[in-house]
Amino acid sequence: MMHLELETSNLDAYLEASDVIDFEQPIIREIAAQLIRAETTDVARAKRIYEFVRDRVSHTFDIQGDIVTCQASEVLQHRQGICFAKSHLLAAILRCVGIPTGFCYQRLLFEQENAPEFTLHGLNAIYLASVGRWIRVDARGNKPGVQAELCLEKEMLAFPIRAELHETDFAIVYSRPNVNVITALRNSETIAQLIQHLPDEL
Repeated sequence: MMHLELETSNLDAYLEASDVIDFEQPIIREIAAQLIRAETTDVARAKRIYEFVRDRVSHTFDIQGDIVTCQASEVLQHRQGICFAKSHLLAAILRCVGIPTGFCYQRLLFEQENAPEFTLHGLNAIYLASVGRWIRVDARGNKPGVQAELCLEKEMLAFPIRAELHETDFAIVYSRPNVNVITALRNSETIAQLIQHLPDEL
């Protein structure tokens, strides 16, 4: 597994609510309570929440949607978002139940209209106190060729880094979402606009 570096040693920073990670909203609190009702350990709770966001909230590209979501509560309300938005929702629900969660990024090469382009990809890191370490998870949603899981034994992300294509795995676990990502999401009214403004660097 990759050695992760924390942006801050203050664990409380990974439990904070914000305008984007708005877990104080009733819609977030309600789903959090529902998801952990039958779970008694932090690993079981994290897995249940992770799989809900991965499987029950669609990746907007996968469903050819055109709603641009950003705040955790609106991602849950519309049940869709791109990778960054889904990472906001996952962090919000996990933080709501007291599980520290941060934000991680990769720089990946994707085909855009037959022209390869680099873009950032958003995922999360979760601190599981019972195992005493952080693990990375990717809730973008599985599909043919993409099989991400919450796994303690080995990292199972959506997109393994292809070093030969100069893709990058950033090791830092941030306590807040990237500001350039937030700006792109909030300033785009459609997915087509968003694609033109997605950042390719941290």
